[in-house]
Amino acid sequence: MNQKSRAFAVTAALLAASFAAGPSVAQKQGGILKIYMLDSPASMSIHEEATVVAERPVMGVFNNLVMFDQHVQQNSLGSIVPDLAIGWSWNEDGTDLTFPLREGVKWHDGRPFTAKDVKCTWDLLTGKSSEKFRINPRKSWYRNLEEVTTNGDYEVTFRLRRPQPAFLALLASGFSPIYPCHVAPRDMRGHPIGTGPFKFGDFKPNEYIKIMRNPDYWKKGRPYLDGIEYTVTRNRSTTILAFIAGNYDLTFAGSVTVPLMKEVKSQMPEAICELPPGSVSNNLIVNRDAPPFDNPDLRSAMALSLDRQAFVDILSEGKGNVGGAMQPPPGGLWACRRMSCRRCRAMTPTCGKTALMPARSCKSSVTDRITGSR
Repeated sequence: MNQKSRAFAVTAALLAASFAAGPSVAQKQGGILKIYMLDSPASMSIHEEATVVAERPVMGVFNNLVMFDQHVQQNSLGSIVPDLAIGWSWNEDGTDLTFPLREGVKWHDGRPFTAKDVKCTWDLLTGKSSEKFRINPRKSWYRNLEEVTTNGDYEVTFRLRRPQPAFLALLASGFSPIYPCHVAPRDMRGHPIGTGPFKFGDFKPNEYIKIMRNPDYWKKGRPYLDGIEYTVTRNRSTTILAFIAGNYDLTFAGSVTVPLMKEVKSQMPEAICELPPGSVSNNLIVNRDAPPFDNPDLRSAMALSLDRQAFVDILSEGKGNVGGAMQPPPGGLWACRRMSCRRCRAMTPTCGKTALMPARSCKSSVTDRITGSR
């Protein structure tokens, strides 16, 4: 693992007031939501792309078996709800996860959705299918998956090699949509077919991605929008100026710094600005194969000597969170508590002067859990 000293970045999402509606305000159908995209994906196939640049605009074309409740701020096993599945159950050994499936759902080309599509999707992901993905970034997610079996058209079972209670969270990820069995992976790269609230419209690399309302969506009355247009704009300052000018309705989460957010609020008071905890950290990355960084003791000392709070204070004006290998609270569920993060004296700001051996002596208490440096 490359040495990473992490101070969590602040993310911001800005939503124009015209799109804001409280729970008591009735939703109205219509309108095109305009968002900028910070890069151009190589394809429209979520399962063959490694980043959110493809996942975010195309996820609306698809459904998952299960998903994280979009009305709950923090994703967790407790916030998972059915989507194309109508429920789930484990066997007593915790190795068989069974989903009864929703009936009457159709793909955008009119073909019916069945259990066969679920099996085909995970046969592709695990490399068991005669068809192959060009690249398969998340194949390692399913190393514990023995097989997917069907019981008729509307029930599937995921059979695991050993118990894995958090397996359900992988299926709820935005990177886990169901693909149609009757459409080849190569065709999904340019024109994806899904069961979701939006149909694929058009993709012009380095320019835009467009999706449009699916009038036959199985959730009656949804979606409210007629479509969403994503414009590829890589320059952060340009996109903020365009947002202030009214060219975009929503920014790309994580792309707005604290100073830029202040600038937006000063020039566009009606904008709704939020600073949610981000899932991407600021990193100091070194080449562990090049001396002197090939020495694990040196990498450990570097990780333990950094003043992380100073990074937060400077880069995000004190709005960020100190973290390590895991996302810290309140966004993360599995990171250490703040007290245990500060247990080692080498984590203090004066630790930059700490000798190599004293820094390394703290490894057993904090390094593996906090810095991930070895």
